[in-house]
Amino acid sequence: MYKLYCRIYQNILKLSAYFLPWRRPILLEGENSLKELPKIIKSKGLEHLLIIASKTVSSLGLMDSLTNGLKHERLNFVIYDKTIPDPTIDNVEEAFQLYQSHNCQGIIAFGGGSPIDCAKVVGARVARPNKSIRQMKGLLKIRKKTPPLFVIPTTAGTGSEVSVAAVISNPETHEKYALNDMVLIPEYAILDPLLTVSLSPQITATTGMDAFTHAVEAYIGKSNTTETKKFSQAAIRLIFENLFEAYINSNNLVARANMQKASYYAGVAFTRAYVGYVHAIAHPLGGFYKIPHGLANAVILPYVLEFYGRSAHPQLANLADLIGIGASVDNIEQKAAKFIATIRELNKKMGIPAQIDGILERDIPSMVDRAFKESNPLYPVPKIMSKEDFLKIYQMIKK
Repeated sequence: MYKLYCRIYQNILKLSAYFLPWRRPILLEGENSLKELPKIIKSKGLEHLLIIASKTVSSLGLMDSLTNGLKHERLNFVIYDKTIPDPTIDNVEEAFQLYQSHNCQGIIAFGGGSPIDCAKVVGARVARPNKSIRQMKGLLKIRKKTPPLFVIPTTAGTGSEVSVAAVISNPETHEKYALNDMVLIPEYAILDPLLTVSLSPQITATTGMDAFTHAVEAYIGKSNTTETKKFSQAAIRLIFENLFEAYINSNNLVARANMQKASYYAGVAFTRAYVGYVHAIAHPLGGFYKIPHGLANAVILPYVLEFYGRSAHPQLANLADLIGIGASVDNIEQKAAKFIATIRELNKKMGIPAQIDGILERDIPSMVDRAFKESNPLYPVPKIMSKEDFLKIYQMIKK
């Protein structure tokens, strides 16, 4: 009976999605495309801007081109660079106060998924100053125009530059949760591969597998559309063709640009078709142990795909054929198994472990509860998990 309730809920959401005002950010792509942004911002009449970044990005000098360009256009800006991985409520509130005190009119997010998510929620606070972040948790709780948001990703993985979602953490409760609203989609996204060449091999690998997880979960879920399937397939093909090359050769700008495009495509797909249980299981790991989200997704993905079993075999077989590994086996089940095995092989080649160290037995019941509440009835997965199923997955990924 509970599974029926989940499916009814998901079908209603899928039908409702056709009436939502979907849009995509305007893209600036290619080497040195970042240099075009200050002129665009000035043309929009914006004079005071908040830049949200992390200490790492700030210290590497990656923002110099942007800040020099803003100065050249005589635009005023203030920088908040205290964003941490899995941005916190405190990060958002500090940046929000900076936005207000400097009379800002727009926000620039510079960095990986964490600064982008922080910037989105700051925008939500500007739009809804009388609502707490928790009150905006979930679906369509903002529903009011946010300030213009310009996003400059320095990783190729999260898809935040195109998605409706922003994930925030509460260190006091070890909780991570998402805000989802159409108004959180950025106005502009700048995909400049020069900004990703300084990524370490490890971050290149885990963020790339984050994008891969987005694409796979969107493709096999029950809320996909003809369009989201097309974008998922494009992302998966690009990732298999370019991720390992970017991992071993950081200066290959073609591979870097292709990974940025793959992340964008995957973001387009999952923001409409949703994600699945991989994300539900990964979020508590970030909340409890600060496990990087891409790393958690990469480890968990093969286990969840195996759990889905026959319910996902046709789709996984299609993906095996898509990346050229399905011809050597005869049936759908074998193709699906080969696709999952290929994920494990790619993880291993890039130094991603098969299990996660440091998970404490005493925390697992709480993580199971949070994963269950996040995903059911929302995520349109191929096969519904019970709490016992979540428990088994956590036990399998625990080292």
